[in-house]
Amino acid sequence: MTVDPYLVGLDLAGRRVVVVGAGTVAQRRITGLLAAGADVLVVAPAATPAVEGMATARELTWEPRAYAPGDLDGAWYVVACTDSAEVNAAVAAEAEAARTFCVRADDAEGGSAVTPAVGQHDGLTVGVLAGRRPRRSAAVRTALVEALQTGLVDDTADPVTPGVALVGGGPGDPELITVRGRRLLARADVVVTDRLGPRDLLDSLAPHVEVVDASKIPYGRAMNQATINDLLIEHARAGRFVVRLKGGDPYVFGRGFEEALACAEAGVPVTVVPGVTSAFAAPAVADVPVSHRGVAHEIVVVSGHVAPDDPRSLVDWPALGRLRGTVVLLMAVERVGAFATALIDGGRPADTPVAVVQDGTMRIQRSVRATLATVADVVRAEGISPPAVVVVGPVAGLGEAVTTGRPAT
Repeated sequence: MTVDPYLVGLDLAGRRVVVVGAGTVAQRRITGLLAAGADVLVVAPAATPAVEGMATARELTWEPRAYAPGDLDGAWYVVACTDSAEVNAAVAAEAEAARTFCVRADDAEGGSAVTPAVGQHDGLTVGVLAGRRPRRSAAVRTALVEALQTGLVDDTADPVTPGVALVGGGPGDPELITVRGRRLLARADVVVTDRLGPRDLLDSLAPHVEVVDASKIPYGRAMNQATINDLLIEHARAGRFVVRLKGGDPYVFGRGFEEALACAEAGVPVTVVPGVTSAFAAPAVADVPVSHRGVAHEIVVVSGHVAPDDPRSLVDWPALGRLRGTVVLLMAVERVGAFATALIDGGRPADTPVAVVQDGTMRIQRSVRATLATVADVVRAEGISPPAVVVVGPVAGLGEAVTTGRPAT
C-alpha cells in the first residue's frame, strides 16, 4: 500500500542542516536551504565552484572530507546527495536513528522525507508532490506559479493600495516583462500605456480595467508629459491602483523619474519596477552582443533625440568618437547620418561596423548592417523607422558569424 507523504513547511532559520555531498544536486538544494535561513553544513571531499563560492563567502560551512558517523549531530534536517548509494544509505540510517528527517536524492523511498517542487510568488510558497514523479510535480508547480504571476489565480483578497507603479514592460515581447511587472499589471484598475510597451498584454486585462493611451509617436502626435503626470495623480487620488506601463526600463530615457517626482510631490505612493531595456535586448535578439571579451570594454548608451550640434545636446561627441568600445544610440533613426559624421569627426574609423535593429523582439523585427560611412544611406534605402536601436562598434560585426539555427521555444 502506497502512503502519501505529509506536506509540511519547516522553519529552518538558524537551525543546523547537514548536506552530505556537494555536486550539482546538492547545489540546487543548498540555495533553497540558505534562502530559508538554515545553518548549512556541507560535508564532501570536493564541491562545485558555486558551493565552494558560498563557503568562501561564509554563507555555509564546508568540511572538505568524506562523511563520517557523527556528522549529523545537532542536525534538524539532512540531505544525502553523494554519488555513492552506500554513503547515502549510511547517512539515512544515522538520521533515522537520530529521529532526524532525511532526504535521499538517489532513492526517494530510502529517506524519511521527500523534497517537493517549490515555487515562490510575492511571499507565497507553493509546494507540489506528485507521488515521486518529479517531472509531474515540477510541471504543476510551474503552471501554478505562472497562473499567480499573471493574475489568472488571485492569491489575495486584500484590496490593492491606491497609488502608481511605474512598470518597465521590456522591449515589446510580452514574455520579457518582469514577473513583478506582470503581477502588478494584473491587479491594476487603470493602465496608462505607450506604444512601446508590451501591447499584447493589454488583451489579458480584466474588463473593468481602464486603459489610457499615452503614446508618443516620433515626429508626430504625442500626449503632453504634464498631462500624463496629471492622469497618474488624478486616478491614484481617486482611490485607484495605476500602472504606468512603459517600454523598456522606466529610467532609461523613459521619463520615468519625471513621473515619479510628480507623484511624490503630489503625495502619491510610487513603486518602480525596472524593465529589460531595449538598448541591450534589441541587439541581443539580432545576434549583436553589446560587449564581447577582447572586443569591447565599454558600453555607452546615448539618446539621439537631438542632433550633435543642437544647443540642447549634453553629449560629448568628440569624446565618443575617441572611444573604441560600443556606442548604443536610441531615438537616433532620423539623425543617424549626423551622428555617424560626428563619430567619424571624433576619430572613429569610417568602416566601423554598425547594426540597426527595428522593432526588436517583436514579430515585425528586422535589422540591417552597415558602417559609419554607409549607415545613413542603408537606413534610408531599407526604410528603417522608429523604434530602432543603433549599435556602433566592432561588436556590430560579430553577429554575422552566428548561425541562424535556434532551439524550439
